[in-house]
Amino acid sequence: MEQIPITTEGYEALKKDLERLKTIERPENIKAIETARAHGDLSENAEYHAAKERQSFIEGRIGEIGYKLGNAKVIDPSTVGKDVVRFATRVLVENLDSEEEVEYMIVGADEADIRKGKISVTSPLGSALIGKVPGDEAVLQAPGGKRVYEIIDIL
Repeated sequence: MEQIPITTEGYEALKKDLERLKTIERPENIKAIETARAHGDLSENAEYHAAKERQSFIEGRIGEIGYKLGNAKVIDPSTVGKDVVRFATRVLVENLDSEEEVEYMIVGADEADIRKGKISVTSPLGSALIGKVPGDEAVLQAPGGKRVYEIIDIL
């Protein structure tokens, strides 16, 4: 069975999203289907078809989140060592081309948000950083060419 790494914060966010889908989104959509059905001929009822499509999306997302929660390997960032870059660590890197320093946290794909400094462990940069220690260089091939980052510190 596939284990899906996720931080405690990410796990709680997924649980909250699942609860919202089940208690708010699903009931609202059921009402929208009932309302659209009351308008008559379903074959030409755009509201009905849109609501059914939304229902399919909601049910699919509920199943997807349920799978992820059921297979989650929850990792508490506070318990992760700071000797090497790994999942759930915060790392300070310097782009050697621009000399810009940036802090990232390595997280699961569902948690990634570059604006918050969270990059996926499966992203090109996340993959390049895994296993490195301060002083190492991480090299990755980006669409604009090769990029080299130096690991300054593991926070």
